[in-house]
Amino acid sequence: MAPGFDRDRLGRYQVERLLGRGAMGAVVLGRHADTGRLVAIKTLSLSREFSGDELTEARQRFFREAEAARRLQHPDIVAVCDAGEDDGLAYIAMEYVTGHDLQPYTQASQWLPLPLAVHIGRRVANALAHAHSQGVVHRDIKPANVMIDLDAGVVKVTDFGIACITDARSTRTGMVLGTPSYMSPEQLSGQRVDGRSDLYSLGVMLFQLLTGVLPHRAESMARLMYGIVNEVAPDVRTLRPEVPPALASVLAQALAKSPAARHADGLQMATALDAAAALWPGHTLTLPDGATPNTAAPEMDAFAATVKFSRLDTGHNSGP
Repeated sequence: MAPGFDRDRLGRYQVERLLGRGAMGAVVLGRHADTGRLVAIKTLSLSREFSGDELTEARQRFFREAEAARRLQHPDIVAVCDAGEDDGLAYIAMEYVTGHDLQPYTQASQWLPLPLAVHIGRRVANALAHAHSQGVVHRDIKPANVMIDLDAGVVKVTDFGIACITDARSTRTGMVLGTPSYMSPEQLSGQRVDGRSDLYSLGVMLFQLLTGVLPHRAESMARLMYGIVNEVAPDVRTLRPEVPPALASVLAQALAKSPAARHADGLQMATALDAAAALWPGHTLTLPDGATPNTAAPEMDAFAATVKFSRLDTGHNSGP
């Protein structure tokens, strides 16, 4: 058996080792039996979460959305290589990405330079524009789902095709699962979502990267959800005055309560971020001299931990 995992093979992949584990499955490093290619494989125990007709529907939904994600071909999206089911365990195999996620940079002591945060946001917006043009909505954009390798100039959005099972589970239980702080008002309200929901989540992520805090915070889940749905997000400049007005305007539009008031699509948001980035001509995608990411595991509350993976290996796309 692979260390830390109860089987040594998933479909055509040899399991090398466990990378992370969470409430709905695990992440393992796999190697294609024929090509030797390394992949990150996320597993989902569908039979543990669903039964009967619900299991059949969840399985169909998983493979339908995994196939849609597999068709996404964009340099800033982690490629989905394969999806399958092995002895009741569903899995999705993805491009193995070196680097780490953005979570460490949400702490005030680890802020990225403003132009670098804007550059990353623009890359993510363009990646979302491609996905949305293919009819794929991510549903779970957050720092832990954006991988970066700044030395190599890499920005990658990961976990397309995964959030569909979270949605199905929340529909079945009547609970909101995932990471509610990044969810759009319409997503929290149980309404139909489109690409503009992802743009709201991107706005939350950028707000946190720039300030070290979320735009909406509360001591209870009910109060948090009420604030996201009903209360206007604060101006980012009240927390970080050096943010230029053009960038503050992009965030304010992204965080609008009504989808119609947000950017029409990812390309429009990327263009707006490009205009803000013009304030810092010639900035490259690198960390400031001497800066290193804090790779300590971020604090997780019990609610977010329902789908957030424990990090056993922080060096690649093994995260939540």
